Amino acid sequence: MNDANPLSPSSSPAPARSGSIALVGIGPGHAAHMTARAREAIAQADVVIGYVTYIKLVADLLEGKEVIRKAMTEEIDRAISALEKARQGKKVALISSGDAGVYGMAGPTYEVLFQAGWTPDDDVTVEIIPGASALNSCAALVGAPLTHDFCAISLSDLLTPWPAIARRLEAAAAADFVTALYNPKSGRRTRQIVQAQRIFLRHRSPGTPVAIVKSAWRRRQHIAHTTLAHMAEADIGMLSTVLIGNSHTFTRHGLMVTPRGYANKYGVSGEGRVTHEGEKAGRSLSSGLDGWLQSLREDLAAGHSLQALAARDGLPADYLQAALADPPEDAAAAETGQG
Repeated sequence: MNDANPLSPSSSPAPARSGSIALVGIGPGHAAHMTARAREAIAQADVVIGYVTYIKLVADLLEGKEVIRKAMTEEIDRAISALEKARQGKKVALISSGDAGVYGMAGPTYEVLFQAGWTPDDDVTVEIIPGASALNSCAALVGAPLTHDFCAISLSDLLTPWPAIARRLEAAAAADFVTALYNPKSGRRTRQIVQAQRIFLRHRSPGTPVAIVKSAWRRRQHIAHTTLAHMAEADIGMLSTVLIGNSHTFTRHGLMVTPRGYANKYGVSGEGRVTHEGEKAGRSLSSGLDGWLQSLREDLAAGHSLQALAARDGLPADYLQAALADPPEDAAAAETGQG
């Protein structure tokens, strides 16, 4: 039997415990939509850090834990606190609503970590645990608005210059993206949503469907369907996400749907689905890249100018010129031995 005093100088000290940071996306806030891994990470944590509203959403998981609540604009402070606690050997769960990597705490935390000299080989381990972002959660409540290409733009100009936001809005509107607007309006920021509407009306019909979801899957959830023309008149706040449809999006029976594009290739007859004339199942559209390049060559041969064709397609002339310089698909395949 070893009677040595564990506190004596001759005793070997216990190895330092390595800390960890779990960047946890808790989804929209309803327990049923939180992943099992997110719940596990919070359950295993010694310390839970988050914005006060998010802390309330996981209150049933916090018994016996150190809880650090921070205000809305204290993201960097949250990340610093997480690193300090992890350096002390604690398991830290730093929570974000939605997904930690989508307007969440993953970015600010890595900035703080890198500034502190952290590397992936550090004793402090970092894990990002994904969750459903607001655009996913809100889309599920209003139909299928994100079935085709979409983008997300934050209207918050607290950290991003407005000209940069306006350029992104202009690009998304012109390119016909379904667009999710995050942080659309607050008590102090009331004009940004009006400016976004103005930019989109330059490219979209006033009747374009818009869905506004507030507090998705939470106690005060509210859903409003409107149009681009009346979007700015709706009840919109910081807990709202605005979904603007593209030129093909429609609303039927209270559901907002963006077609995937099957009608461009297929029709329906008495025998079932049929492929439109000139199209091939499983192959690019006749107006896809190869078909488009072929039509450009034919139009140029017919006497149309490159500038006129660029204006018709809404693309830079130098891009058309570079694309036309590439060998046709069959020649490229022959060069690489593929076919």
